[in-house]
Amino acid sequence: MKIRIKGNSLRYRLTKTDVEILASKGYLEERTNFGEQTLIYAVKRASVGRLEAVFKDNSIVLLMPDSMASELTTTDRIGFEDTSGQLYLLIEKDFKCLDSVAEDQSDNYPNPREIAIE
Repeated sequence: MKIRIKGNSLRYRLTKTDVEILASKGYLEERTNFGEQTLIYAVKRASVGRLEAVFKDNSIVLLMPDSMASELTTTDRIGFEDTSGQLYLLIEKDFKCLDSVAEDQSDNYPNPREIAIE
């Protein structure tokens, strides 16, 4: 799982394995260590009406409605977006990049543009 934060925008990108974990456990988290402190970012299935983000105790948790999580994990749906106050939220499946990149992309979803080219 990756996050991108820019201004009042928060974007989560999930690999195939991330989506499987979200489907089976309803919760997914990653940790980034900054020496004496750790940033935790997570996605949690919740009984909420829309995407919501909570930041507390060095943790960013994206709360995802059960219906959205079910659709994301069982269909070809790419993602969901919403706003929470002034914060723009996006959660989506992570596609393979069309450019050369150094990171391992073996667990990413096939890029629709790549499929269309073939």
